[in-house]
Amino acid sequence: MRRWGRFVYRHRKAVLAASLVCFVLSIIGVATGGQPINASNYDVESVRAANLEGAQLPSTTGSSFTLILTSAQSAFGQPAFESAVNAAVAPLHSDSRVSALLTPFTVSAAQVPLMVSTDKRSVLVQVGLKIDFAQARAQYGEIRGEVHSSSLNITATGDVPLAYDFDTYLASDLRRSEVVSLPLALILLVIVFGTGAAALLCLGVGVFAVLGGVGAALALAHAIDVSTYAVNVVTLVGLGIAIDYSLFIVTRFREELASGHTVEDALGTTMATAGRAIMFSGLTVAIGLSGLLFYTGTALVSMGVAGAIVVAVSVLYAVTLLPAMLAVLGARINSIRVPILQPKPFGEGLWHRLATWVMRRPWTVLIPTIAILLIAGSPFLDLQLANSDVNQLPTSAEARVGADLLQAQFPQVGQNTIAVVVDYQHGGPMTPTNIAASYQLAQRLAALKGVTGIRSYVTVQPGLALTSYQTLYTQPKSSLPSAVQAVLTTLNGSSIAVLDVATPYFVTSDAAHNLVRDIRAVDSVPGATVQVTGDTAFDIDLVNYMIDHTPLAIAFVVITTLIVLTVLLRSVVLPFKAVLMNALSLSAAFGALVWIFDQGHLSNILGFTAGPLDPTIPVLLFCVVFGLSMDYEVFLLTRMQEAWVRTGDNRTAVADGLERSGRLVTGAAAIMACVFLAFALASVVTIKSIGVGMAVAVVVDATLVRALVVPAVMRLLGDANWWAPHWLHRREPDRQEIAPAA
Repeated sequence: MRRWGRFVYRHRKAVLAASLVCFVLSIIGVATGGQPINASNYDVESVRAANLEGAQLPSTTGSSFTLILTSAQSAFGQPAFESAVNAAVAPLHSDSRVSALLTPFTVSAAQVPLMVSTDKRSVLVQVGLKIDFAQARAQYGEIRGEVHSSSLNITATGDVPLAYDFDTYLASDLRRSEVVSLPLALILLVIVFGTGAAALLCLGVGVFAVLGGVGAALALAHAIDVSTYAVNVVTLVGLGIAIDYSLFIVTRFREELASGHTVEDALGTTMATAGRAIMFSGLTVAIGLSGLLFYTGTALVSMGVAGAIVVAVSVLYAVTLLPAMLAVLGARINSIRVPILQPKPFGEGLWHRLATWVMRRPWTVLIPTIAILLIAGSPFLDLQLANSDVNQLPTSAEARVGADLLQAQFPQVGQNTIAVVVDYQHGGPMTPTNIAASYQLAQRLAALKGVTGIRSYVTVQPGLALTSYQTLYTQPKSSLPSAVQAVLTTLNGSSIAVLDVATPYFVTSDAAHNLVRDIRAVDSVPGATVQVTGDTAFDIDLVNYMIDHTPLAIAFVVITTLIVLTVLLRSVVLPFKAVLMNALSLSAAFGALVWIFDQGHLSNILGFTAGPLDPTIPVLLFCVVFGLSMDYEVFLLTRMQEAWVRTGDNRTAVADGLERSGRLVTGAAAIMACVFLAFALASVVTIKSIGVGMAVAVVVDATLVRALVVPAVMRLLGDANWWAPHWLHRREPDRQEIAPAA
């Protein structure tokens, strides 16, 4: 790394040119990137059943949405109401993207009650589209804009409007967070450095890194499914990480210049110390994010890949673009000074006195601090998990307004539907034997508590006996009643029959969960595989999937991090201590997450609807925060290690290391917390909760944990902190590399 620093100094123009090429490639990646989507294909029963439906039922593969048209002056059955509805949707008839338009005035009499509200003031219009879901989500805004009326209130809902609203709000949240976080980060950088030049340089590197990460993530979307949340995660992690890395490198460079070294020597030493530290730090953050790769088939995989990419880009710019700029600026890095913000000389600061004070009374500090952190984490014991739904959107979002209206005014349509997919191994669903099996299954399902109705080809005409259905289906399909034909088309495939079980239980309620479990416990069907899908089944399966895969992900992250830290610090004890410190920070963050978002405290202030956490949020928070917390641990312990190698005294090493890095760690944490809290202003609850959780974790980690718990524990461990087997000391740090700055 020392040689690399000198190389960059001597070839700074070439390195800057290469960085500019990377910047241009990033812009191209953003401009030509693929479309992010939230695809799920993990191996659970509900997904397998949904895949069967998608493969065999043509009606499930098209895109569609629902319009709810409401009048305050007229009601269904009045000519004025019918005229207003027809006029509002008339432009859709000439839109080449629309494949079908069903209104209460064009469907069969049997379907009309399903499309009229209980107060007769609202009706549904089903809009079918010829384009696939990805195109529909991108073009929905244009299609929706064609529908308007001066006398009707029009609301849209369904999967396409939901996806469109998520895209719109996520993009808006991203712009808002950038507008808020960048000026705040610049102000805090000026406070930390006391100079405008250094602050602007660090912020510039952060912008370069985020643009590179976003460009790479969108380019990756051409090859794999990239979650719509991935871009927000890239910005969230990348901006904070890149600024932090720049902060530590620029600070060390200024220290070396202040010691009287030439620019070349200062850059070499900076790369050998701070540069080496950020290489390992980036590795630990990437290790944390790699834990997301264990959740195959979920959106977390693309978030982990995109997050790891932006960390790699941040490290790349920190060891190329940044040192090249420092080589060009030299002593001018200290220009645009703010005199009142200049740091005190080493040995006279607050952090040295704090470390000394803590080490005089380690138990007095350690016990109450750990108790506070554990109490802060205690709400996590009451964690409730549920798959995210339309409630993730703000109450003003049209898709959410429409969903609420559908639930309230159209109970037969808005109620929860649990799909039971019967896959026959011998013959199709229309054989007499399989008709009998479906009929008997429907009878058993209808007897379960909470089932209000079953829609299927063996219940389409209530009152018919089994033999009547067997006789009915000996006729050609074209001669069957239209209602029966519709059910056969939408619910029967070449080898499957779907039984739609209706229940008034809310999707994520315990009652709905219990009903799905009861359905899955029903006796098996001879010669067939029975699988349950639908929103409630997805909810249960996703939570279980996350719980089942989390132990392995945590074990991988922890063990790999221990190995990397052992190599970096040449200590067996310190890596285990670092992991335990991270656990304390995570405890407080998880507790805050449940207390705020699950239990609903601060919901009025932060503007969201309280409810169970999406099961991906705690996992994402662990993987990101574990890496970020280890980031600060690496910088703190490497400075302590330098002092230990130089002095051989544990107390001096702790005080020296905390003094030299404490102010920076706190400043870096403040910057990162501002970036994260800017995302707490998001409209989408998932992004809001991630921002708040990360901000809490970073603040707690940089204050209570690093300032109080770490020095107290290291004082109690004494020289044992630095113990390691002889083979680990084969290559001791170069004393020239860790020569103290004056």
